[in-house]
Amino acid sequence: MATNSNGSKNKTQAKRASTEAKKSAAKTAKASKRAATRTAAAERNQVQSVVETAVDIPVGAVLSASDRLSDLVEPFTAPSKAQKQLKTYRTSLRKSIKRTERRGNTARRRATTEARKTRNRVEREARRRQRTVESTLKTSRSDFEKRVRRALDEQTNRAQSVVDQVTDQFSALR
Repeated sequence: MATNSNGSKNKTQAKRASTEAKKSAAKTAKASKRAATRTAAAERNQVQSVVETAVDIPVGAVLSASDRLSDLVEPFTAPSKAQKQLKTYRTSLRKSIKRTERRGNTARRRATTEARKTRNRVEREARRRQRTVESTLKTSRSDFEKRVRRALDEQTNRAQSVVDQVTDQFSALR
């Protein structure tokens, strides 16, 4: 009897495992379907956005051009308005030219001042270095002359010493 109850337990477990596997497969299939639906919706939204942009840009450009054209033409519909608009343009142009001239003048003055400062700085540095080199050269020359004089004196003293020795030896021989 133990075998029979044991066999029915195995069947029950097998059915349970089979049922769970089916449920798990169904959940996985649902999840895959949901993910595919979401992906498709995202792609559809992206395509729709691109298409809308492709349509909106030319329409917006035409509307902007139309607005600009009407803004340009509107002041010239009547002769008095045209005269007034031309006067405004001339005044604006004069102001713009003067502003540009002032900016150019300021930039030129700044560049000139900066160049002068740089030149002065370089000249000062060159004079300082020249003084340093001259001082070093003078010191080196002075040191060299002292060494030469000392060496010359030493050699003269040695030579005199040798001459005195030879003279003493020569006198001793006579």
